[in-house]
Amino acid sequence: MAAHAVTPLVAIVALAFMLPVDAATARDKKQRSLFMQSHPCPANGHIRGRCPGYVVDHITPLCAGGADRWSNMQWQAIEEAKVKDREERKLCRKQAK
Repeated sequence: MAAHAVTPLVAIVALAFMLPVDAATARDKKQRSLFMQSHPCPANGHIRGRCPGYVVDHITPLCAGGADRWSNMQWQAIEEAKVKDREERKLCRKQAK
């Protein structure tokens, strides 16, 4: 995997969510945009901007080998995302050891 430049803000976000730094930085805005264009927000139908009550989620986590591609993204309700994110953090920590 290619090394990513880690800014102080990215490092703080990674620490706040207990994520490996690569997981916090390995995001392609173009892929998210492509996802939103083909999958409008379920709350308001918008293809860009905020989507109230939802987040874009990687179906297979990046730390588990999931691609940062629109085809590996889905809309997920915020409460469901919180639960999934907790489980993914555990998985990522195990794989980082």
